Amino acid sequence: MTNQPTAQPDKLLTWLLNQKEEVRLEKLFSLSEEQQKEFATHWKLWARKDQLPPEGDWRIWLIMAGRGFGKTRAGAEWVRAIAERSPVARIAMVANSLVEARAVMVEGESGVLGVCPPDRMPNFEPSLRRLVWPNGSQATLYSAQEADSLRGPQHSHAWCDEIAKWDNANGRAMRAWDNLLLGMRLGDQPRILATTTPRAVALVHRLVAAETADVAITHGRTEDNERNLPTRFIRDIRREYGKSMLGRQELDGELISEAAGALWTRAMLEEVRIKGETSSFGRVVIGVDPPASAGGDACGIIVCALGDDGVAHVLADASVTKASPERWARAVANAAQVWQADRVIAEANQGGEMVASVLRAAEVNLPLKLVHASKGKVARAEPVAALYEAGRVRHAGTFPALEDELCGLIAGGGYEGPGRSPDRADALVWALTELCLKSRAVPRVRSDF
Repeated sequence: MTNQPTAQPDKLLTWLLNQKEEVRLEKLFSLSEEQQKEFATHWKLWARKDQLPPEGDWRIWLIMAGRGFGKTRAGAEWVRAIAERSPVARIAMVANSLVEARAVMVEGESGVLGVCPPDRMPNFEPSLRRLVWPNGSQATLYSAQEADSLRGPQHSHAWCDEIAKWDNANGRAMRAWDNLLLGMRLGDQPRILATTTPRAVALVHRLVAAETADVAITHGRTEDNERNLPTRFIRDIRREYGKSMLGRQELDGELISEAAGALWTRAMLEEVRIKGETSSFGRVVIGVDPPASAGGDACGIIVCALGDDGVAHVLADASVTKASPERWARAVANAAQVWQADRVIAEANQGGEMVASVLRAAEVNLPLKLVHASKGKVARAEPVAALYEAGRVRHAGTFPALEDELCGLIAGGGYEGPGRSPDRADALVWALTELCLKSRAVPRVRSDF
């Protein structure tokens, strides 16, 4: 690099803005700590091109990208730039709830208060849900769950965060969006920025379908922001989610469309997911779908339990892939011991008594019950999917491989998910059938031997 200004900040800033990103960053990181502080609040110096507003006469800018991409920072900086530039700006900041709007969009590490320089910091008035900048521009917080709160107020700009997460029960998310659009009537060029991790929900599909000169879309992956993320974080999440459908959605920012006729959908699984403590359990069952061969399909091993509230919980996916009979049998025995299973339900269509022998060899006291399938996998899965629709099943965590398989089961059809066979999904079906659908009309004692 030659002819680099080193003294006057204004000249250096002008020079930096005219350089390619790699040259600009190299120069910025070579500056003293004091100089870096001076330039730290110039967002255009540090932002990637995909974090800056696109060119063109767009009305809506949708950033649809993976976790950690820098969507919140891009949104906060966009709001800040508008507020500092226009004293008459009236900005709506909409999140799924007011709690999230405040915690993420305003007070979060990458929120508005975190990116504004001290001398141009807005005054946050929590009771009024309002930010007021020194020049008079204002931003108001809204909850998408209170769609009617957006009916009436007028705005010149809006930042809508995690729109795919907005609650659309009774069409609430759509009403909030429509009310916002109808109030975008201040200024010469009203604009909306929507930031989100993609999910196949109606509002996201609506914006994607409308992509024209009027709607600009920025796509991105978690790794796009790797310089600001811990290397171990990226390595660990890639190891956990890889190229599963959930990984493609949450990390690669890919909008995964639901298969037509799928028994399970992504939206359904998100609705049944819980965090934190679950209810105490009265019965724990492990479903097992043994592989036909050691080098073939996975051995599906799914742990489920019936809560005291009568709701079944999916607790763990202990499945193993490309395992010898001894290895998958040991995995079943370990899961039974860890979760103190009351029953292990194993399909014996392929292998018959050999399945029982292998499992007994791993643990002689295994509480085993063999089952034989008289219907296909999809037909067996349909009544279990109905349990989800009725709110009788919860997922105590995220199970990417299992959930990918569930979303690949097609009503009245076949399987369109990853791999050759939905082994994990089948194991879940056996476990939940035992817990929730087993007929108890005629008590009887059954022996496997």
